[in-house]
Amino acid sequence: MLTRSYETETLNQYSIDKHLLYSKKISGNAPSVIVFAGIHGNEPAGIFGLKRVIQRLQDDACQLKGNFYAIAGNLNALNKNIRFEKSDLNRLWTKERIRLLNELNAEENPEKEEQIALYQIIRNIVSNNQGPFYFIDLHTTSAETIPFITISDSLNNRKFTSNFPLPIILGIEEYLEGPLLTYINEYGHVSLGFEAGQHTDLKSIENCEAFIWLSLQIANCIDKKNLDDFHIYEEIMNKYTPYYNFYEIDDVYLLDDQEDFMMIQGFENFTPIAKDQVLAMSNSREIKASMRGQLFMPLYQKQGKEGFFIITKVTKFWLQLSIIVRKMKLDNLLRILPGIQRYTNNRHVLVVNPKVAQFMATDIFHLFGYRKKIKKGNNLYFIKRDRKIIDFD
Repeated sequence: MLTRSYETETLNQYSIDKHLLYSKKISGNAPSVIVFAGIHGNEPAGIFGLKRVIQRLQDDACQLKGNFYAIAGNLNALNKNIRFEKSDLNRLWTKERIRLLNELNAEENPEKEEQIALYQIIRNIVSNNQGPFYFIDLHTTSAETIPFITISDSLNNRKFTSNFPLPIILGIEEYLEGPLLTYINEYGHVSLGFEAGQHTDLKSIENCEAFIWLSLQIANCIDKKNLDDFHIYEEIMNKYTPYYNFYEIDDVYLLDDQEDFMMIQGFENFTPIAKDQVLAMSNSREIKASMRGQLFMPLYQKQGKEGFFIITKVTKFWLQLSIIVRKMKLDNLLRILPGIQRYTNNRHVLVVNPKVAQFMATDIFHLFGYRKKIKKGNNLYFIKRDRKIIDFD
């Protein structure tokens, strides 16, 4: 299926000079699939994959049953083939920053204009359609990897992503501040990240293309019977069925601003690691694994704040139990326990006094859907990921 390469194909040939690459609106009450690519400018595979899908939608008799929007992320960084200019565009999506967007100095942070443009596009899409909405962010990694999905741990995210024969990673939002998809998920919409492979691997383009088509089919935006070769896209994704499982992130190594970090060569995503195994060097000091598990997203590029993650498999029993307790809204029982109360300014947040509630393990809060943990002063704040749909601010 691949006839082109990075050596013969450039972003300029695709005229990436606008954020909204393509839009097709069928009706207000149809499902909408919104796909982002190039939020990180050194990850163009998603742009190439989107362009292939767009070209086919324009040339083929394939009829959309839902709405489809294709969005390019950081245009400035894409044109320079860098992850970002001043700030990581995928770490800026907090409600506080959104409220201050018009007050930020564009000269000090060129990512501001990118974020404003994307925010307006998102608002317009949600305002002009009734939903449901499926937001997808395409990425690649610096290390070799099989494709995988990352989600905030809400039941609607789990339900949608479980249709793909791919590894699914829960809880990454606990360790990252301001990802685009976490911001969207806080309004109750399905949102997921797809990591297609290594940055310059041609299979990453193929994987992005196949994933988009499967997403459109699962969201009921296309009928696969209308695509004679839809089975090819299914076969591309089905190659990874043996790796299908839910995982959660248990640890992360965060880099300091001036740290001289170097990952040991040869690690790939999902590589099994032992406790105390040397994974990287930092300022000539060995960095060892804090626990046994599988290595996740080792950093082999200059830009980035997360050196690596450690993940472990989630049992089917835990997944099923968490579905039951969340659907029965048993998380209300947490608030009657000593040392736990609901945050007055946000009903999705629990305030926990760790001295009083020290018997409560973090895994218990995960079970009830409270994934994000923030420490402020003497208290811990746990944020719930299962939300009702609400309008954007």
